[in-house]
Amino acid sequence: MDLSQLHPPAGQKKARKRIGRGMGSGHGKTATRGSKGQHAGTGFSQKRGFEGGQMPLHRRLPKRGFKNIFKKQFAIVNLGKLEKLDGDTFNVDRLIELGVIRKTGDGLKILGTGQLTRKITVEAHQFSKSALEKIQKAGGTAQVIGAPAAAE
Repeated sequence: MDLSQLHPPAGQKKARKRIGRGMGSGHGKTATRGSKGQHAGTGFSQKRGFEGGQMPLHRRLPKRGFKNIFKKQFAIVNLGKLEKLDGDTFNVDRLIELGVIRKTGDGLKILGTGQLTRKITVEAHQFSKSALEKIQKAGGTAQVIGAPAAAE
């Protein structure tokens, strides 16, 4: 099979409707807008979501709950995950390199789910209480770092 011999199925390619190009085109004069009415005149533009006077869908649906626009989205890593990884020092760059997290968002937070049996050093923006306790109990250190760079 040759790429130069590939063609779309019959009827797939359809010529664009050229409106307002004279009477011979079949779409001249009113240019498919009909005659009279609010849609027919020049300069008409419809608002997004307008449904011809019917109550628009976004207003018909009920509002539910509360959306906190100031919520912080942290990249979350559990201690059990750190236990399985090689090495004894973990920071944001190392975790991205290992593929544990993809992006930091508002920072990296370490949670205490899982067991920690070895001494590790962790640098993160936040730690849960249980994570701090487990890291210190295992003889490791937890360092809180400042806010992440805005470009991340």
